[in-house]
Amino acid sequence: MIIKSFELKKINIYLNNFLLFYGKNDGLKNEEIIKFKSKFNTIEKYDEKQILENTHNFFQQVMTGSLFEKEKLIIINQATDKINKIVDELMKQKVDDILFIFNADNLDTRSKLRKNFEKEKKLVCVPFYPDTNETLFKLVHNFFKEKQIVMSNENINFIINKCSGNRGYLYNELKKIELYTLNKKKITTEDLLKLINLTENYNIAELIDNCLAKNQKKTISILNENNFGNEECIIIARTFLNKLKRNLKLSNDYQKNKNIDLIINNAKPPIFWKDKEITKQQILKWEPADIENLIYDLSNIEMQIKKNSQNPINIISNFILEKTDL
Repeated sequence: MIIKSFELKKINIYLNNFLLFYGKNDGLKNEEIIKFKSKFNTIEKYDEKQILENTHNFFQQVMTGSLFEKEKLIIINQATDKINKIVDELMKQKVDDILFIFNADNLDTRSKLRKNFEKEKKLVCVPFYPDTNETLFKLVHNFFKEKQIVMSNENINFIINKCSGNRGYLYNELKKIELYTLNKKKITTEDLLKLINLTENYNIAELIDNCLAKNQKKTISILNENNFGNEECIIIARTFLNKLKRNLKLSNDYQKNKNIDLIINNAKPPIFWKDKEITKQQILKWEPADIENLIYDLSNIEMQIKKNSQNPINIISNFILEKTDL
């Protein structure tokens, strides 16, 4: 029979002790498996290949264990149609004191294993479809609310987008953010960019750095090499603004004291060694008044991006290319 993942808590595992979990949502599958693990003292894991290569040994371990151990959980990973005969044989053995979870990848409608679990009343088939952005947004929003971490909706969407709908990846990123914010409850966009594993060859921070250093060739290369999405456009604008505000302070200090190396070395918060040279280029290329105008222009660009959801990447890209050519 077929049930949804949220209905698993309703099943009687003594009557329905054969479960098939299939689908691409490994994060949600793992969540449900962990819940079942908490109910058993004895847990065994197998890969389908192990069982098929030594079926006799597998049945011997299962049947021997069932005589001496009560309420055992057996998880069989990487399950395919090849394991279907093993399922039928296990059902004949009437191992009612063991819960079997068959963990499979995506199974199409022609799958013999899937058909078997869907049609047989004693077997339970649970599809795990990819999470929607709405579901993931609620998960992330509730996580930050519980941890009392301040996070904008734009940054939440950025995190979700970077995890490509994978709940498992999402939890890994949330854990990193939680550890990072142990001593503070607010995280900036720049902090987030450093924490989240970006998939692009070049990251957003590098794009902004080269734009402000007026390195047009490198800036164009970064834009061409990356597939920035709509959510990244807001992140780019916010990161750009944060960078400009920091550079404005450095530029004002430089106007008072023309020792650029001293200004860079004494910056608060400190500038990482690998960023010192390109920051120096930025300070030398932009006067304080120009940076103030750029902050004003960028604020308007952010408003345009929010209003024009159809083509935000062109808006931010044109703005960036225009500034490298000044």
